[in-house]
Amino acid sequence: MIVQADASRGRVDGIRLAEEIKQWGRELGFQALGIAGVDLSAAEPRLLEWLARGFHGDMDYMARHGARRTRPAEFIPGTVSVISARLDYRDPQARDSAAVLVDPDRAYISRYALGRDYHKVLRQRLERLAQRIQTAVEPFAYRVLTDSAPVMEVELARQAGLGWRGKHTLLLSRDAGSYYFLGEIFTDLPLPPDRPVSEHCGSCTRCLDVCPTQAIVAPYLLDATRCISYLTIEHRGAIPEPFRAAIGNRVYGCDDCQLVCPWNKYARPSAEPDFAVRNGLDDATLADLFAWTREQFENRLAGSAIRRIGYERWLRNIAVGLGNARDRTRAVPALRARQDDPSALVREHVAWALARHGERP
Repeated sequence: MIVQADASRGRVDGIRLAEEIKQWGRELGFQALGIAGVDLSAAEPRLLEWLARGFHGDMDYMARHGARRTRPAEFIPGTVSVISARLDYRDPQARDSAAVLVDPDRAYISRYALGRDYHKVLRQRLERLAQRIQTAVEPFAYRVLTDSAPVMEVELARQAGLGWRGKHTLLLSRDAGSYYFLGEIFTDLPLPPDRPVSEHCGSCTRCLDVCPTQAIVAPYLLDATRCISYLTIEHRGAIPEPFRAAIGNRVYGCDDCQLVCPWNKYARPSAEPDFAVRNGLDDATLADLFAWTREQFENRLAGSAIRRIGYERWLRNIAVGLGNARDRTRAVPALRARQDDPSALVREHVAWALARHGERP
């Protein structure tokens, strides 16, 4: 939503307003807020080089927007400040991630996706914050964004002092690790920007070393075309065979780089009910999930971020997991039941998985 603003606002006390905005945000349930300016010029060459190397894969929208991601004032005319907010998502009741990853017969789903779709939660929360600001400074122009537009969320959060960019490219905080969502309010309010914090990754390379597909090709440089999160969520076609075995039982996203990060020992549990585990997705078996009908997929994942990939890719991903499963007495019958699936994409991955168990398609 974009609210039109009055062009004259000379009497607004920006310093005081910024502090009030942070307090209002905390009252609404955000764990941290900061203010960033709109000069992202230092990040632009790195973005353009990353795109030129094709590391965005078939995420064509990233190349299509190009440098607009680093130019907030051009993307949303009139923007002079960005309010960046952090919302923790780790459900303390979810089964231990490591315990699921070492069990090849269970499906690992990235912990951010176990509950309600974060886009909806953050958007509503940020909109409420914007409306609260409007009661104090009316009218003003703003736009709420939650991973839904061509903006550099991590860079904005870094400039807002919420953390630093880790070698895995995610934002890291000394007191909260990386298990949180980021959202923004682009506004024409002239707010004083916060100061970025110093980096604290040091010589650690655990995230680079642990990546199953070696997608972090260098510190601070991610080749998305090798990333399991990209392959299982963003990629629409067949998952390249060289990566299928390495994917293991990860059927939606991947948290490995976060799980080994020393800073995540400070990650805080979320008290947000919307992020609580739904449908037992923190500890489900691959075979059980593979048996879901399209109707079950649509109904059970209503309001979930997972639903966005669609039923076909859901089955594609689980078929790969079943190909890497240990219990063939469950995996093979489950795969056989879908070897004549209407989707050529699903059939291809089922055939590969059956061959992994020494079975002929």
